[in-house]
Amino acid sequence: MVDAVQGTSVTGSASTQTAQKKATVDYDAFLTLMVAQLKNQDPTEPMKSSEYMAQLASFSNVEQSVQMRATLDTILKAGYLEQAGSLIGKHISSPDNSIAGVVSEVQVLDDGIIATLQSGERVIVSSGVRISDSEPG
Repeated sequence: MVDAVQGTSVTGSASTQTAQKKATVDYDAFLTLMVAQLKNQDPTEPMKSSEYMAQLASFSNVEQSVQMRATLDTILKAGYLEQAGSLIGKHISSPDNSIAGVVSEVQVLDDGIIATLQSGERVIVSSGVRISDSEPG
């Protein structure tokens, strides 16, 4: 099984890292704005606790959504890696049969898998691609 994975390469997720950095910046900005709002509120008419809780709940929902997306991206990439390792040495053909051959290398990207054949041609692994243990008869 180790041999099948040696030809696999992985590209990091810049979009997930950017989303996480943006979420951190948004979280910091939210806290800064909330503290400024509390410091500068009119002492004769302070902010109602229900308004404060509504703002906090809204931000909490956004933060949870960002974290859930990052987790789902990680799970999806793990699935791509598992599928990629099993493609090495298999016969693959493009949906229109214009490209076919044995997979020698697999590249895992953020949005899918690209198989490089022994001939050097590349096939995007998507719907319609045929994968088999041997060349179809």
